[in-house]
Amino acid sequence: MLFIDATGECIKVTNNNKLTQANIEKIVSVFAGHTEEKHFSHLASYEEIEQNDYNLSVSTYVETEDTREKIDIKKLNAEIEEIVAREATLRAEIDAIIKEIEG
Repeated sequence: MLFIDATGECIKVTNNNKLTQANIEKIVSVFAGHTEEKHFSHLASYEEIEQNDYNLSVSTYVETEDTREKIDIKKLNAEIEEIVAREATLRAEIDAIIKEIEG
């Protein structure tokens, strides 16, 4: 059984979704060819469907693409350290200026 997740093919138009001719052609091409495409379609065997307790939900078979932004924690921590060091330097300079003005 071929599962196709075409939710990404829809274009929001006012309150309705619309498929362009290119979207339709892609869906029909995958369907006609019984082809698998990552994050779009999956050809499941009867055994696989049986293992999933006959669940026919598309999301069970077609994994959605992770579009979250990837964050480099090491780089972020290095940037935070630079900001903290710069803040300490500026604080010391401000304190020196204030001491000079006061005194």
